[in-house]
Amino acid sequence: MGPLDLLVHVCGFLAPAAFLALVLPPMARLMLRRLKGPAWPWQMLVVFAAAALVLGAGLWFFSRDGKMATYAAMVVVSAAAQWLLLRAWK
Repeated sequence: MGPLDLLVHVCGFLAPAAFLALVLPPMARLMLRRLKGPAWPWQMLVVFAAAALVLGAGLWFFSRDGKMATYAAMVVVSAAAQWLLLRAWK
């Protein structure tokens, strides 16, 4: 596998995390208008990092990529990270 192939595989592996990081903060802002939180780039970075960690843990645990359990855990952890960033419990 060459470097370009590796880059394509890593980008494909992290694509769900990137999509969730780009969509979740604006949607949370639309749904929870009264909440103030950090700037969008910071929220996107934290959500991306959390989702990428879950994808890596799912790859390690299941020894393969693309399991629905991993994607479900990614959504739950990303939502929890967004909830914590916005301090939605107040």
